[in-house]
Order: sequence, then structure tokens, then C-alpha cells
Amino acid sequence: MAKKNREKIKMISSSGTGHYYTTTKNKRNTPDKLVLKKYDPTIRKHVLYNEGKIK
Repeated sequence: MAKKNREKIKMISSSGTGHYYTTTKNKRNTPDKLVLKKYDPTIRKHVLYNEGKIK
């Protein structure tokens, strides 16, 4: 069987509110950590979200 190419990741808010998004990424094409600007509904602003592991 083929090995799974996509890995589940958690995008954690850098504002410290504890809010996160879950998504997948192709670990072969993007081996480095993702940093995206997304909306944080807790503080109602767009902030940076850093990649973290799903436990």
C-alpha cells in the first residue's frame, strides 16, 4: 500500500488566544513549517497562525 502523503496539522494563533484551525499539507512539497495570516474570531482580527502538531 502507498504511504500517506498528506499530514494533518494544527494552525495555532500567535495572539495567544488558544484558537486554532486544522488542515492538511503535503509533507513532500512543503517540508518547512507553514505560517499563514488568518482570522481569529476571539479577538476579531487577522493574525499570524503557526503550524503545530496534532496530538
